[in-house]
Amino acid sequence: MNRPSRRGRRPSRLAAHAPRGERRTGFRFRILIRVNPHYVKAVSKSDVILIAGPTASGKSALALALAGKLGGTIINADSMQVYRDLRIITARPTPDEEALVPHRLYGYVDAAENFSVGRWCMEVAAALAATRRLARTAVIVGGTGLYFNALTRGLSEVPPIPAEIRAGVRARLASEGVAALHSELARHDAAAAARLMPGDRSRITRALEVVLATGRSLLEWHEEGKPAVLDPALAAKVFLMPAREALFQRIGARFDAMIAAGAIEEVRALAARGLDPDLPAMKAHGVPWLIRHLRGSISLSDAAEGGKRDTRQYTKRQATWFRNQLPDFAWVEPDQALAAVEKQLQALAR
Repeated sequence: MNRPSRRGRRPSRLAAHAPRGERRTGFRFRILIRVNPHYVKAVSKSDVILIAGPTASGKSALALALAGKLGGTIINADSMQVYRDLRIITARPTPDEEALVPHRLYGYVDAAENFSVGRWCMEVAAALAATRRLARTAVIVGGTGLYFNALTRGLSEVPPIPAEIRAGVRARLASEGVAALHSELARHDAAAAARLMPGDRSRITRALEVVLATGRSLLEWHEEGKPAVLDPALAAKVFLMPAREALFQRIGARFDAMIAAGAIEEVRALAARGLDPDLPAMKAHGVPWLIRHLRGSISLSDAAEGGKRDTRQYTKRQATWFRNQLPDFAWVEPDQALAAVEKQLQALAR
């Protein structure tokens, strides 16, 4: 893979933060992915590779290695990396990385927008069509399970929620708390309530809005929606899963690296916009904690520990969700991922 000259570039500010044995790229580190010339073979224009996994598992490094070797385009499947305002705190690809191969659906949505999985489905379909016209391999990478589920299984077509119902439910969430909303959801839609964790603010709010607005369970809408964008049988699919302790160490080191790279300044600029705290971008991992620090209510060390803890807990939920909902993804250690993708691509080419 050809790399741009590094002459004249300043050394990364994060060199001291990168764990041993990992490649340093831009403001952050990546798991080192070595690609031997004979190892990844040329593939046909119809190939699609799906790379999922928990936060900090090495997904982006694998995607970059594969796209560079195979002549591919990297397409984002992370619900936070779509936001323009959050390059550092969401570990979006750096400008140097984006210059190596085409990247699509990164950093193009304003933080004031409530970006939806339905909109992502429309835009990923367009990105896939463009990639196929150029006879490039599509490498779809991210950690948002709902995106991969909608991509390969389809999406329900729920009617728009009236503004007054949405506002009423959000106001009650703020005044009464999520437990009260979960109890009400159980009265209106017991099946949906039973499938949600009692503290899952976003999904409980969404399910309650839908049943109040339409009189039908969100589960019923899920049974009738838009078709899948991609046949999963025609794609290579891997879920990267490092050993737990190694993953937790990477989460901590990466959060420290993001702080050193300017995450506080990035979050300060976001907070200055005065956006609704329930917007998805305002709830990205680390953002609420750093806002509390900027307002003087907690120390930076407490904010960093809170962000790391939230991320660790989220990775556990990611793993559980993928194991139960998308069992056809091959679970692999990061250093075995290239071999797993190669094996699947060979099988698809037969």
